[in-house]
Amino acid sequence: MSHEVEPRQLLHLVFGGELKSLEDVEFKDLSKIDMVGMYPDFKSAHAAWKAKAQSTVDNAQMRYFIVHLHRVLDPSDD
Repeated sequence: MSHEVEPRQLLHLVFGGELKSLEDVEFKDLSKIDMVGMYPDFKSAHAAWKAKAQSTVDNAQMRYFIVHLHRVLDPSDD
């Protein structure tokens, strides 16, 4: 009998919004932050980030980010 091991869950958050300026990461309006979602691995988070970033390419001040939540929840995790 073989036991399949589930891949380790490494939570990632994808979010974005319009920045006040291109020189800093400060959002114009925090109430308009786009919470794209939570993802169990970097690969799926990156795919979501890329889709959102490409869909807003005409707005230079719109930025999307990936936060490695697994590193925040467990700083010893790498």
